[in-house]
Amino acid sequence: MRSLIWIWADESCLGVQFTDRDSPGGAGGLIEHWTARGCTRRDYWLSEPATTNNRMALRSAITGLALLRRPCRVVFTSDSQYLVNGMREWIHAWARRGWKRKGGSIENLDLWKELAPAFQRHEVHPCWVRGHAGNPRNEYANDLAVRAARTQTRSDGLVESGFSAWLEQQREKRERYFDFMEWQEPDLEDFEPVPPVPI
Repeated sequence: MRSLIWIWADESCLGVQFTDRDSPGGAGGLIEHWTARGCTRRDYWLSEPATTNNRMALRSAITGLALLRRPCRVVFTSDSQYLVNGMREWIHAWARRGWKRKGGSIENLDLWKELAPAFQRHEVHPCWVRGHAGNPRNEYANDLAVRAARTQTRSDGLVESGFSAWLEQQREKRERYFDFMEWQEPDLEDFEPVPPVPI
């Protein structure tokens, strides 16, 4: 049986309101592996000096899934409807049509093609969560992405997670998430992986 992994990912692009200059971006993710002994958490983040929100959303998925050492069942959660809809529906249709779209060219085609092999390796159940709506795991992934965008840094792999310290800081400084139990396994809907993408 493949391990069940949760990935909570988010993206950031600073200065996207300006069209005449580069927009530094970042992506980040929290990876959780729950077992009978508890939860193991790891973080990752990356950045690009000139990018878009959609490109960084795709990078959050490409990187997070690539960092898993063996084939897994993955609940991948993002607040990017572009990414989640693409993972659930669009990528399969595009691949079947030879990476063409009825309405014209495919935005970020290079990254969609880079993501496609992950659906061969892993069983992926994409989930959407509303951003900035109080989900602490999503908010933490957002903080990782924003920090990466601002500092233009990357984790270069998985690192020990700072989620516990971040959660405690949120509770002390902002009085948030007191009703959230850090060691409570996320709710799992019926696990329905999307089919492999023909590549």
